[in-house]
Formats: sequence, structure tokens, C-alpha cells
Amino acid sequence: MSVAVILIILATLYRLLPTLDLGLSNFSPVMAISFCGAVYFRNRWMWLIPFVALSLSDLYINSFYAREYGFAWPLSGVIARTACFGVALFIGARVAKHKSWLNLLNGSLLSALIFYLVTNTQSWAADAFYAKTLAGWWQALTVGHPEYPPTVFFFKNTLFGDLLFTGLFSGIMEWIAHRKEEPSLLDETEEAEPVPIPVEAETEE
Repeated sequence: MSVAVILIILATLYRLLPTLDLGLSNFSPVMAISFCGAVYFRNRWMWLIPFVALSLSDLYINSFYAREYGFAWPLSGVIARTACFGVALFIGARVAKHKSWLNLLNGSLLSALIFYLVTNTQSWAADAFYAKTLAGWWQALTVGHPEYPPTVFFFKNTLFGDLLFTGLFSGIMEWIAHRKEEPSLLDETEEAEPVPIPVEAETEE
């Protein structure tokens, strides 16, 4: 359990790197730490750890953007992001009941996609820059503001970052479980024994 907490703290600190290099924006474990927290934390109170870590890092990132670029997330943006984290927890809880590498991959992809759609739709609805039309919504999803990198660039970082950190987090946790001789996805499944094919008895002549 302590290893998982340490991984979440380290991943959250890594999330602050975009304040040093804007090119790393959204290349972070934004959804992965919520998703994996629900997958591997059996005590649901421990699910609060990702929220606390993300909220504290959000406060710093928000103040940084306000200071450097004159931009701050509106309250609706904070609510949208928090809702996405909650959805990631729900998806992680479902995956925990049917854990497999494929479900971990699908859960990570779904969490990243939901975050992308929800947060950019919120930006489209709240930002006066975007026309409140289908074309304006599409602009928010793809191009975004002309003075910033395209929105799809941030989505690419989000998707790659979530997959990377989900893989690292899950791989370490499964390796620890394997070392403790607990059920782990790293254990090789035993090959099923071949089903004997019945041979018809020879009839006596």
C-alpha cells in the first residue's frame, strides 16, 4: 500500500513539469492516478489520495498559469475536471473486479477520452472566444485558441501520458504482488490440458 502511495506522489510531482516546459502540458498522470487508485486500493478511503494530490497540484498549476499567462481555470472547469476524476475512479473500480491487461488498457483509454471530451466541451461552453455552434465546439476539440498549441496536441499528450503511467503503475503493483506470491497478472496461466479424444472401441468380429 505504501508503495502505491509513493507512486501517486511521485506521479503528481511529475505533473508539475509543464510549469517548466509548456511542451509537456497534459503529458502527465492526470487520469491514470485516479484510475489506478481505484484498481489497486481496496480501502475506498484511500481513493481520496489521488484527489488530494491532484487538487494540490491543480492549485499550484492554476496559480502558475494565472501569474505567467493571465489565465485561470473557472469554477466550471474545476468541477468538470473533478467529475472526470470521479468517473476514472468508477471505471477503475469496475476494472478491479475483472482485472486483466486488456481491461487496464481499455479503462485507461476510456478515462483519457472522457477527460478530453468533457474538459474541452466545458471550455467551449464557458469561453466567449468559441462560437456556440457545432463548428465552435469542433474548434475547441481540435484547434483551440490560436495563441496556444492545438487542443489535439494536448489530447495526444494526455493519451500517451495516461497509457504510460497506467502501464508503469500497474506493472509495478503486479510485480510486487507476484513477488509476494499473491494473485498477479504477471503469473503465467497454466496451459490447459488437452482434452482426450474418445476412441471408439473396436467391435469384435
